[in-house]
Amino acid sequence: MVKVIASSLRKGNVVDIDDKLYVVLTAENIHPGKGTPVTQLDMRRISDGVKISERYRTTEQVERAFVEDRPHTFLYEDSDGYTFMNPENFDQVIVTKDVMGDSAVYLQEGMECMLSTHNGVPIAIELPARVTLEIVDTEPTVKGQTASSSYKPAKLSNGVRTMVPPHISAGTRVVIMTADNSYVERAKD
Repeated sequence: MVKVIASSLRKGNVVDIDDKLYVVLTAENIHPGKGTPVTQLDMRRISDGVKISERYRTTEQVERAFVEDRPHTFLYEDSDGYTFMNPENFDQVIVTKDVMGDSAVYLQEGMECMLSTHNGVPIAIELPARVTLEIVDTEPTVKGQTASSSYKPAKLSNGVRTMVPPHISAGTRVVIMTADNSYVERAKD
C-alpha cells in the first residue's frame, strides 16, 4: 500500500480505508474562498457495494491499494464459482458468484475478460462490452413490418430477455450490450 495525498485520487482508483477496499466513484477538489481546500470522495465498498462519501483535507494521506488488471479467459462454471485462466502463465483463478454478479449470464467458454485482483484475490471482473447471442424465442415476424422505433420482446440463448426490432426472428444471431442487455445490431457472422 502506498499513501497518497487525497487530492491526487481520481475516479476508478482503489483505496484502503480501515482494511476495506473502496473504489472511487467521484473525486472533487473544493477550494472555498476562506478555509482549507478539501477533497470530496464518493466511494463504493467493493465487498458489499455500500456507497459512502468522505471529505479529506487535500493534503491528508490516504492509502491507495494497488489493483492488478489482467486479461483472463473464462474456462467453466462449477459449484465453487467461475474458473478463469491467465493466458500468460496458465494459472487458474476461481471467481466467486458474488464477485461475478449479474453479468455471469453472458459468460461464454473462451471469452476474454479483464480480471482485477488485489493481493491475488479477485475483486472485480469486466466483461467485453458486446456479446453475440442467438434469439431462441420471439414473436413471429409480420410481413410488411418496417424497422420502425417499435421493439418486441425476445429471449436470448442465455435466458436473458431483451427488446429487438420487429424484423428479427428466432434463430437470428444478434449483438447485445452486456451493460444493459440492449440490442445493438444483427451479428455479421
